[in-house]
Amino acid sequence: MTLLHGYWRSSAAYRLRIALNLKGVSYDQLSVNLKDGHQREAKHKALHPQGFVPVLNIDGEQLIQSPAILEYLDERFPDPSFLPGTMAERARIRAYAAVIGCDIHPIQNLRVLQHIRTEYGQDGDGVRAWCQRWIGDGLTALEKMADSDGREGPYLWGKQPTMADIYLVPQMYNASRWGVDLSAFPRLAAADETARKHPAFEAARPENQPDAPEDGH
Repeated sequence: MTLLHGYWRSSAAYRLRIALNLKGVSYDQLSVNLKDGHQREAKHKALHPQGFVPVLNIDGEQLIQSPAILEYLDERFPDPSFLPGTMAERARIRAYAAVIGCDIHPIQNLRVLQHIRTEYGQDGDGVRAWCQRWIGDGLTALEKMADSDGREGPYLWGKQPTMADIYLVPQMYNASRWGVDLSAFPRLAAADETARKHPAFEAARPENQPDAPEDGH
């Protein structure tokens, strides 16, 4: 049995749902309610010392950190490939993912936003401004990268979804959630729209998860 410990609105868990769906790997989900602090409980920290999600139990292995798990899945189930092409092309796909996974996502995840509220006295508007600033900067760079590479699409890196799209779609979801003006990123928006129509991405949508609240909040 493959078991994904995650949360409906976690970007990192969202990535893994997309990836598992693309690979055709069936899995069960165990909700770790980040809003209620379940990630800080001892039983979860026994699985993930940082108190994060996701955790993936697969083939008798317990894996953490979505970048490492995505690479594992791509090696374990090579078709379809998340990292197609030459060594240089694979490096560029990884760079797309890293802009999001290393530079955008970490500074607008839940624990950072909670810290901004409690330690620096920021209200909802302040937190929103923080997210808009850093998401906007990252997506601006990513849009320039996509323009420079000149890939025809319809996905971010060609005719099939890749690791770039697995990272892009959850981040675009968060960008919309925080009110970022996506009209400034036409290439990213077009790739996101295409990917979200794919059954693997649609099934992974936060609103389609068993632990998603009915009101979507």
